[in-house]
Amino acid sequence: MKFGILVNEGPYTHQASDTAYHFTKAALEKGHEIVRVFFYHDGVNNGTRLTTPPQDDRHITNRWSDLAEKYGLDMVVCVAAAQRRGIVDADEAKRHGKDANNIAPGFHISGLGQLIEAGILADRLIAFGD
Repeated sequence: MKFGILVNEGPYTHQASDTAYHFTKAALEKGHEIVRVFFYHDGVNNGTRLTTPPQDDRHITNRWSDLAEKYGLDMVVCVAAAQRRGIVDADEAKRHGKDANNIAPGFHISGLGQLIEAGILADRLIAFGD
């Protein structure tokens, strides 16, 4: 089965990100395809490389980055939601005159069209969080 994943909540503030990660990982391990993981609303906070949790806590951003690397996942951060929250890649930073970027490895910024496409290509689009 082909799944699209929508993550609407940020790490450490809601269980949705953890649940989405564990679902995605389990689906991949069982041989299912993940068409795309789309991070929207506060979910874009999963994609910042500046997250630094305490050493005894899980590092949710690194978990997503590692999963993307291992399985070649397409992980998209919504451009409008990311800009509102101060998350930019190198191109967006340059376009907006910022002196740095903070997108984590494995994530890239794009628009809502990527979410629509994931819904079209997937057998099921599963949303995590409100």
